[in-house]
Amino acid sequence: MTRILGLSGSLRRLSFNSGLLAAAAELTPEGASLDVLTPKGVPLYDADLEAAEGLPPSVVALKAAIASADGLLLATPEYNNGIPGVFKNMIDWASRPAGDIARLFGGKPVALVSASPGGLGGVLAQDAWLSVLRTLGTRPWFEGRLMVSRAGALFDENGRLRDEPTRERLGVFVSGFVAFVRAQPGSA
Repeated sequence: MTRILGLSGSLRRLSFNSGLLAAAAELTPEGASLDVLTPKGVPLYDADLEAAEGLPPSVVALKAAIASADGLLLATPEYNNGIPGVFKNMIDWASRPAGDIARLFGGKPVALVSASPGGLGGVLAQDAWLSVLRTLGTRPWFEGRLMVSRAGALFDENGRLRDEPTRERLGVFVSGFVAFVRAQPGSA
């Protein structure tokens, strides 16, 4: 079984990006699974807190989920043309202590998706993630790219992706990413 961990960068209950990951989980091909986590419960990074108390339980759980995943699917909102602070904070905590970076992220296949109410679909946030992913030593999947523009018209009142053309594009994207993850050396 290929295990994908979807990380949503939003705290909002009806987040378009969390909804995108929920749809991706439904469209994940046979023999693969996609679990979703959000930044909810992850405190702001504080080196003093880390030094005094160690990693918070929410961060320990996040790191365990990342370690057990074969690949990461990041669903990023775009705030002020960049990465949302809560999402970056989530990854910053997961990179602590620094000695864990290679174990958690080194060579890990990663793909980016985004949904935005704007016309560009989160392209600038996706681009902003590339330097972070390079620093962490991940293996980004560049063969696929998915930005969902004007997301407010594509999701229903419960946050479910209802637009069939977008669901089809997402299904193709997720299948391509799963194939990429499976093609990596040492994958199951």
